[in-house]
Amino acid sequence: MSIADTIRRTFVPIRHEGYPFIAAFAAVAVFLGFFSTSLFWIGTILTGWCAYFFRDPERVVPTDDGLVISPADGVVSAVGPAVPPAELGMGSGEMTRISVFMNVFSCHVNRAPVRGRITRIEHRPGKFLNAELDKASTENERNGLVIDSPNGAVAVVQIAGLVARRILCWAEPRENIAVGERFGLIRFGSRVDVFLPAGAVPKVALGQTAVAGETVIADFSTQAVSPLVRTV
Repeated sequence: MSIADTIRRTFVPIRHEGYPFIAAFAAVAVFLGFFSTSLFWIGTILTGWCAYFFRDPERVVPTDDGLVISPADGVVSAVGPAVPPAELGMGSGEMTRISVFMNVFSCHVNRAPVRGRITRIEHRPGKFLNAELDKASTENERNGLVIDSPNGAVAVVQIAGLVARRILCWAEPRENIAVGERFGLIRFGSRVDVFLPAGAVPKVALGQTAVAGETVIADFSTQAVSPLVRTV
């Protein structure tokens, strides 16, 4: 293994969007250090957490078109039928929704759950309720993408949370996107919903830990019937 490979494996890359925040945390830590050594070390620890929050590790992405991959790191908080946000133009019927909740220690870089062409991107302002609540899907600030995948239209919705106050989306309408490709980030603590068309069989359970770009959350290629469960 080369030195460059060793460095990449040892030090996880940091998203450039996090640099201003990391610098601000570091500056505050130095400032507090003039008054108290204890406060300096508390500030240093928080600076380390901020750098950790904006990490962007490489992932090994499954490439089978029949698979749906988790768009976020976190815990599966909902699996079941739900109506997608009206602004996405996907109709008023229920689709299979899988939600992944990210806490402040999760990697917050979001990845495409399927490959395809982005046909629509819609942002809606809203509240900042706890993202684990079911009503956060309809009441919180959110940003949704509709992807025309080999298995039909798939929606992925970034939802702001109790602490999150900023949703970033780097994708553009009419672009092609690869499965596992990075498309956005949410600061700080939030949730991502995936709405799937008929034929998708969920492959995760409530409470399961998902890894963005790697964990298979649903499968279009199996005929097995999987029970759908909605959180309260």
